Amino acid sequence: MNDQLILQIAEAMQKSQKTVVLSGAGMSTESGVPDFRSKDGLWFNMKPQDVATVEAFEQQYDTFHSFYQQRIHDLKQIEPHIGHKTIAKWQQFNLVDLVATQNVDGLHEMAGSDPVARLHGSIRTFHCADCQKAVTEEDYLRKQCPKCGYGRVRPDITLFGEILPQRDWETALHEIKQADLVIVIGTSLEVYPVAELPSLTSGKTVYINKEAPPLASAFDIVLEGKAGEILQAIDRAL
Repeated sequence: MNDQLILQIAEAMQKSQKTVVLSGAGMSTESGVPDFRSKDGLWFNMKPQDVATVEAFEQQYDTFHSFYQQRIHDLKQIEPHIGHKTIAKWQQFNLVDLVATQNVDGLHEMAGSDPVARLHGSIRTFHCADCQKAVTEEDYLRKQCPKCGYGRVRPDITLFGEILPQRDWETALHEIKQADLVIVIGTSLEVYPVAELPSLTSGKTVYINKEAPPLASAFDIVLEGKAGEILQAIDRAL
């Protein structure tokens, strides 16, 4: 770990009037949540088009339902790690103004982060695709909406082919454009439109990930390593 870069990030946070954290799957893997594209990832034995598209929901509902039912079950064993808790602490001390996340697992919120812009929705809340009413997890497991009596229910996640939640997207867009510092953690920035967000700030940019892809060269500071360890080191430097 590069101590000089850690100090630079801590100094940038202290000077910044508005700091945004943008997180992706690599933030959650340290809590035990599978990522998507690795050999142990969610898509290794399952094609996204089979479970993560509007067409899958409409045409293969049983497969869709079973996949997300298993994900919901698995998340019950998952807890936020020290990195999530560190970011939440920074928000409490006004060192971070917003967490914008691609993750749907709710770990930032469980750690105490507020506000959080959920750019790809949440797998912890549900609604009926027909009457649009909010329903419970138990209703999801029963596969039928109790409000209208016939609609199929689904998690409040953004499927491929759907637009992002507009309020969350607009919040993240506005805050990042105004930010003095944007810290990107655990995302390969391969999924658009979220991938374009860091390029929209005129402030300093930091990239933290287990591995840095070529595009990371566009950032002012790049640190490779585990998010939890790096965030703890920054916290000590603060």
